[in-house]
Amino acid sequence: MSPVAHHTESPFPAVASRVLRDRVMFAVRQLMDLVDRRIGSRRGIRFLAILLVYMCNLGAAFYLSYQLRWDFSVPGDFQTQCLQLILPVVICKLVLLHSFGQFRSILSYFALADFGGVVVAISMVSAMMLALWYWSEVSAAPPRGVIVMDFLLSVGLITSFRLSLRIVRSWSQVARPMASAMGERRVAIIGAGDVGEALAKDLLQHPGSGLLPVFFIDDDLAKVGRSIHGLPVYGPLARLVKLGPRLRVNELVITLTGATPRHVKEIVELGRQIDASTQIVPSFTQLTTGEVKIERSRPVAIEDLLGRAPVNLDSSGIGRLLQDRVVLVTGAGGSIGSELCRQILAHRPRQLLMVDQTELALFEIEQELVGTEHGRRILPLIVDVADEPAIQAVLARHRPVIVFHAAAHKHVPLMERQPGEALKNNTLATAGLARLASGHGVEHFVLISTDKAINPTSVMGCSKRLAEKVLQARQHAPGNRTAFLAVRFGNVLGSSGSVIPTFKRQIAAGGPVTVTHPDMTRYFMTIPEAVGLVLQTATLGRGGEIFILDMGQPVKILDMARQMIELSGYRPGEDIEIKLTGLRPGEKLFEELRHNTETHEPTEHPRIFRLRNGEEPEDAEAWLAELRAAAATSHPPAIKQLLQRLVPEYTPFAE
Repeated sequence: MSPVAHHTESPFPAVASRVLRDRVMFAVRQLMDLVDRRIGSRRGIRFLAILLVYMCNLGAAFYLSYQLRWDFSVPGDFQTQCLQLILPVVICKLVLLHSFGQFRSILSYFALADFGGVVVAISMVSAMMLALWYWSEVSAAPPRGVIVMDFLLSVGLITSFRLSLRIVRSWSQVARPMASAMGERRVAIIGAGDVGEALAKDLLQHPGSGLLPVFFIDDDLAKVGRSIHGLPVYGPLARLVKLGPRLRVNELVITLTGATPRHVKEIVELGRQIDASTQIVPSFTQLTTGEVKIERSRPVAIEDLLGRAPVNLDSSGIGRLLQDRVVLVTGAGGSIGSELCRQILAHRPRQLLMVDQTELALFEIEQELVGTEHGRRILPLIVDVADEPAIQAVLARHRPVIVFHAAAHKHVPLMERQPGEALKNNTLATAGLARLASGHGVEHFVLISTDKAINPTSVMGCSKRLAEKVLQARQHAPGNRTAFLAVRFGNVLGSSGSVIPTFKRQIAAGGPVTVTHPDMTRYFMTIPEAVGLVLQTATLGRGGEIFILDMGQPVKILDMARQMIELSGYRPGEDIEIKLTGLRPGEKLFEELRHNTETHEPTEHPRIFRLRNGEEPEDAEAWLAELRAAAATSHPPAIKQLLQRLVPEYTPFAE
């Protein structure tokens, strides 16, 4: 059978020919309009260059299809057919390629979506030719073999052109001069996973960032010896000590998802050995939203070295406690209070009452939360928790069923000078709020306490210990139905007035960094971790308990100062001086986990413990009256004498 014999005669050849002619003329007019619009624009030269390259590729594909079909011995009739059809076929393909965005996309970026556009555009023209072959006379359409080969060659040539530009671009980026340009830093990417790959791609696509990626390093031996975007993957991590100087690396960027503080600390130490600074990039969740950019990387912070693995919480249990209920947070503008508001709001309370006496702090947390998904549920209230009539009005009007009491004076040396203020705000205000909460139907009352309440040496710690006693006494008051509980934990990283912001300010000022004692230690937690555990504790308490959070291992403050100086790119004792100033009034060398009369009991959560002290509930009203009278006098020696009697384990600071 003849190569072109394909079907019985169709009754529609004339119609098909007219349709094809009309389509071709329409395509020609469309293409000419495009050229006319582009000629006068700044992108006209680029457009015409792409048009010329695509036209040559598509014309070559169509011509080669005929040659390959007849093994480069094309019969005369089909040579004529090829010459007649080549221009209209190429024009149709160009118009459709433009319709699918192939003239607008950046040539050297060729992704799967671009390939799909090329395939669909060429397929539509091939489908038109197949329809013409089926409905028209033999001489009006190319043979099927030509149509198939034309499709394959057209897609192949256009794709090859785009891929070749991408390869050339990648090679030019990888082959940037080995000697760094002025100000350009040579980067080793720690971690050859998805985040590392995204970072390398971003750096290669933005040569002006001032960072030149040199290699990856990873402990995963399955990745070692391979390459990503033309960059080699080395390993294990310990090889960095030899590779860094040899390849002149002066910047490390950590891209490991879920890197532990211990791992981060190890990398920082390796960077210090090769005189390279260390940065850390965002998490994989930010990668999935397209946010991994070198601009979002940041220097490794002390929080990265002191933090712990994420805590697992019973979110459903916390949700049952908070969802669709009215919740009140005191001290809502503070470090702990504001984080309580953030996490509580995520559990969709009916209303979140944010109480604080500091106007600016309350305004800032309001502005942060009002634009969130559940921002309409918040109600900021400027109220002093020591103002009982104002607090009573809030409770009577809004009827909260859960109260988180975070408002307190926390600065130890200041409270030593003004012990009356510590008693008024930390103890007496707590007593008044607890009494009013019990009388207005509050179901759960959670006091934010401190590890400084254990064997206190400061007025602040003593005032919080008395606040705990107040709640235990209120728990057993006649007619009470509120579950009162207290949660103790240590310092939180980055809270206002804490040591870390102080050290940061001192380092930024050029020093000295002041440490009170070389042997001082403290427990640290991140604010989100502490608050998450506080919410979890609220689901565990039945009333009258004191809970303490697992705070990990104590950290030496002097070591922390050295680490923060090194993370800032300075040398302790040389660039930045560390100055020992001596213990301040009320300070302890170390914090304790429990009083010697207390015992820890495990709870349903591994990081939360219940304390038992064997003390009988006492009537607090008598000594509260004494505290009110003493606080009113504002006479520090008399107040401290009273505190020694009420809290036998209290040892006043000897100045």
